[in-house]
Amino acid sequence: MGVEGKIILVTGASQGIGKACVVTLAKKGAKVVAAARRLDKLEAVASEAGGDVTPIACDASDPASVEAMFAAIAARHGRLDVVFNNAGNNMPGTDFGDIAFEDWRRVIGLNLDGCFLVARGAYKMMRDQSPKGGRIINNGSISAYAPRPGSAAYTASKHAITGLTKTISLDGRKHDIACCQIDIGNARTEMAARMADGVPQADGSIRPEPLMDVQVVADSILFMSAMDLSANAQFLTVMATKMPFVGRG
Repeated sequence: MGVEGKIILVTGASQGIGKACVVTLAKKGAKVVAAARRLDKLEAVASEAGGDVTPIACDASDPASVEAMFAAIAARHGRLDVVFNNAGNNMPGTDFGDIAFEDWRRVIGLNLDGCFLVARGAYKMMRDQSPKGGRIINNGSISAYAPRPGSAAYTASKHAITGLTKTISLDGRKHDIACCQIDIGNARTEMAARMADGVPQADGSIRPEPLMDVQVVADSILFMSAMDLSANAQFLTVMATKMPFVGRG
């Protein structure tokens, strides 16, 4: 199966991984809803992608904004087949004892609360539509398994995404809703470019890390989105082959 004609929502769609996914899915014939906070950036992505792309300004951490987004999707398309729950943020590396509660809440508020709000909205729409069912793809991270130094808020949020993915998978079975997770390591985006210059390692050193083309991630989301609902790629790890994750560095 392909994605042609499928209604696919991508959050965090204005740049980086989200942008690459919107462009790839649209070029393969999906009807893509591209969501992020900046409408002007989304419109530029839609123009680049061509095809059927609907930009919607949405703050994924705001319940009212997320509700309005799903109302707009229902009004335009009448259903939703796939969501790539991609919106997220981070903070500079900070020793655990020095993390400000405001920074903690900002990261958790989008990475976890936002993921919950978008997944819940998609779940309800998929449960209630006819024919029912759909696929929810949550963006985890390599940090869903192993932390970087000074990353307590981000790592905690991504560990939580794994639990959320599993429970949605269980609850969704009776409604033909498949929920899965993609865990990404070192995709070359504006946010990750600094890794080539050196990032902190567990032994306290600073070392550059290999990066992979962000298109690899977009192709992985294309693969997951195209799957029949009778099957699920429950957890898919996509990472730069030589990044220091497997083993001891």
